[in-house]
Amino acid sequence: MNGGSIVDDFKNAFNKPNNAHVQLILINVIIWAAVRVFGVFLSGDSMATLMYEFGGLPSNLSNMIVKPWTWVTYMFLHWDFWHIFMNMLFLYWFGRIVAEFLGSEKVIKLYVLGGIAGGVLYIILYNLFFPARVAESALVGASAGVFGVVVGAATFMPNYTFFLLFLGPVRIKYIAIFFVFTSFINSKGFNAGGEIAHLGGAIIGYLYIKQLQRGTDIGNWVMGIIGFFKSFFTRQSKIKVSYSKGGSATRSKPKAKAANSSKVEQEEIDAILDKISQSGYESLSKEEKQKLFNASKK
Repeated sequence: MNGGSIVDDFKNAFNKPNNAHVQLILINVIIWAAVRVFGVFLSGDSMATLMYEFGGLPSNLSNMIVKPWTWVTYMFLHWDFWHIFMNMLFLYWFGRIVAEFLGSEKVIKLYVLGGIAGGVLYIILYNLFFPARVAESALVGASAGVFGVVVGAATFMPNYTFFLLFLGPVRIKYIAIFFVFTSFINSKGFNAGGEIAHLGGAIIGYLYIKQLQRGTDIGNWVMGIIGFFKSFFTRQSKIKVSYSKGGSATRSKPKAKAANSSKVEQEEIDAILDKISQSGYESLSKEEKQKLFNASKK
């Protein structure tokens, strides 16, 4: 991956197909920058209070119920530069793998599912083990969603290799294992809530890909909800389609043929995914790689 392609990804973020990982990064960065600019007019304490109280996911169940929007807003809020920088760096490299081989929608699903799973685990464990501090805590950051993407990519293509400074080639499954293990051993530290959320995102990232390889996409509802809200901002076509009297009879067979063709195609993709899981992406033939690429664009 060269620098030119990275620049191109960001220059054409919302025009380039299969680019959801970059779009998510830009949304996060724009929100972070807007919060920083707004924070210039407030004291540090006031800024923290405003961000955590309005947009952070509360660990207190009563507060969480009256602030349902925080399930979304918390995934896009970051406090300092290094917090957002590290999250976005991992989202770019691992999200690009998912987008390239499974399609952009899978990046969005993993990000959202990871964020929700991280929030659920955070609330459950925080109420069980830190009841005295529940009223004072709120979760912010994209880390849980990013962990969903990272572990999802590592589960799907465990032998995909990154070349790391000072370390050389490292398979991404080892990178994912390292960061999951680090979050686990730090789950009783000062950032216990954040580390717990990381683990929730990691768990759902693994489960999502495993279910996908079995032919079940547990994240379809995510795109359904996004599509519902997008419909309010999309102009509906006024073109009406009419059919001749014989249209319904002549179209019945092609529909059945299309359905059968779609079923066969899905079975082929499932077989390719199984092969990748067992032997890695490089074991695929040129024809299989092309089929997977074509499927990811649909």
